[in-house]
Amino acid sequence: MMNIRNYHYCFLFLLFSVLNISFSFAAIRFPSVIGDRMVLQRNSTVSLWGWADKGERISVQVSWNPGESYSVTASSDGSWGVKVKTPDAGGPYELIFQSADDRKVIKDVLIGEVWVCSGQSNMEMPLKGFTSQPVYGGNDLIAQSHNARIRLFTVRRNISQMPLDDCEGAWVLSESKETMNFSAVAYIYGAYLYKILNIPIGLIHTSWGGTPAEAWTDRETLERSFKEIPLQLIENSKHRSPAVLYNAMLHPLIPYGIRGVIWYQGEGNRMNPEQYGRLFPAMITNWRQKWGIGEFPFYFVQIAPYKCDSGKNSAELREAQLKTMLSVPNTGMAVTMDAGEYHTIHPGNKIAVGKRLAYWALAKTYHIEGIEYSGPVFKSMKVEDGKAVLDFDFAENGLTSLGKPMEGFSIAGNDQKFYPARALIKGKNVIVSSDSVPAPVAVRYGWENYLEGHLYNNAELPASSFRTDNW
Repeated sequence: MMNIRNYHYCFLFLLFSVLNISFSFAAIRFPSVIGDRMVLQRNSTVSLWGWADKGERISVQVSWNPGESYSVTASSDGSWGVKVKTPDAGGPYELIFQSADDRKVIKDVLIGEVWVCSGQSNMEMPLKGFTSQPVYGGNDLIAQSHNARIRLFTVRRNISQMPLDDCEGAWVLSESKETMNFSAVAYIYGAYLYKILNIPIGLIHTSWGGTPAEAWTDRETLERSFKEIPLQLIENSKHRSPAVLYNAMLHPLIPYGIRGVIWYQGEGNRMNPEQYGRLFPAMITNWRQKWGIGEFPFYFVQIAPYKCDSGKNSAELREAQLKTMLSVPNTGMAVTMDAGEYHTIHPGNKIAVGKRLAYWALAKTYHIEGIEYSGPVFKSMKVEDGKAVLDFDFAENGLTSLGKPMEGFSIAGNDQKFYPARALIKGKNVIVSSDSVPAPVAVRYGWENYLEGHLYNNAELPASSFRTDNW
């Protein structure tokens, strides 16, 4: 007769068999970013990592190189990591992970270009738009978005006061039911890269509306260089607290192999542009140091003109972003002076934004010759016959207003009083003057919260707002 103990064991075995529950104590586990349908960065050495039992030996095989095997032993805390060489773009492939008691296969893996897409609400804004705030052309983009060679990963919103090892998310194929809820800027950027490069694209989207740069920066950087920022939770807006989004929504992605980052943020720091001028470059450096793959490309969007009724001129924040582009290596800025909307901080022309970011990548990262990537950037000023003559970089083929009125310029003398000014394009120069200022000393362009910018180069890329003074 079966004794009671054996009966219990048999009953539990049958129960777990019916429920399909596995009791492999040496199970191999992965972070969410490593899984089926992922895209790995081509022509590089990428990191694969996860967890198992302490001391468990894991072998890794990749189908693009079946003759080679990698092995690693789980550390005392169960973590393990291995670096794998990737070929040129292609796939689909499989990755096989084998331990003494477990075997995991990651399927439908592509090799291509991987970009992290981060920031606040203008990066978060999906192709379907926000409520009563459309993305222009979004429905058409959604309808055309079926492409199994573009893969999307969205990090679920989360905060943490300590760096996390994992986040919630999963790789999905680009298809209308997924792209409708995916970041419009990120999708447009990735789809344009695919159109030109014709290789698989992986987009990792991690953003949260209304958040400042300090929330995306690690605690050590803030403690070392920004002692004026209190490092405690903001009770009524915890997601705006220092380091909490870095900990929960960026740290879990490191060290996943990437080509670079696109970033759309700034409104959350608009009230303190001087600090942002130091914080934003520090955040970029922080991310690059943590990833440990060098000064990877970091392309960002300059915030668009908007009415902003809080008493602070947003042109100062745009200036901080411009200075970042000019001072931090391997960065680029997509200007949106012509794409703002007076009544909404979420302008609908995301197609222009995504493409302008892509121009930077195509020209500077992928080295495709002939593509203009930057709008005109103020270079110098001289005074001739009572008029200010402005010279610009990135205007080799001249400047244009695309047939629209040249507005948004002001001019001042030694008294530092600015008056509306006439502006005339002459080749690569802008001639600025006013009858009220016979001896000009300084010029400003777009130095207000909202305007419709009409200064471009021949590539139809707009100039940033700027000032020649530092008053």
